[in-house]
Amino acid sequence: MRIGTLGLVLPLVVGFATGGFAAAVSANGAHLRALDKISGVAYDIDLKRGETVAFKQLTISLHDCRYPSEDPTSNAYASLTIQDDVQRLRLFDGWMIADSPALSALDHHRYDVWVVRCDTP
Repeated sequence: MRIGTLGLVLPLVVGFATGGFAAAVSANGAHLRALDKISGVAYDIDLKRGETVAFKQLTISLHDCRYPSEDPTSNAYASLTIQDDVQRLRLFDGWMIADSPALSALDHHRYDVWVVRCDTP
């Protein structure tokens, strides 16, 4: 699914997940979690909107993190780009949804990365 198409589907997912159609608000950042599947160690990653961080052999960029305005703790939707620096491949470029991580997931042999929440007031 192209990013543009997912951008059209995202408001529908927000609507169904919250029981109605609520406006989405952009947050200043996001809280992600990464799992090293070989060692079994989980890492927390905090990113600000527009920030890029290096995590092991991955480079993770956060473009935006949105949440429903009526219930900030209910879900998070993060626009991410994740690249593998060793293989020089773009592994993920799109929206990840905290409540449905398998819907749009990173596919990597060693690492899992998912959205936990947006930074909310």
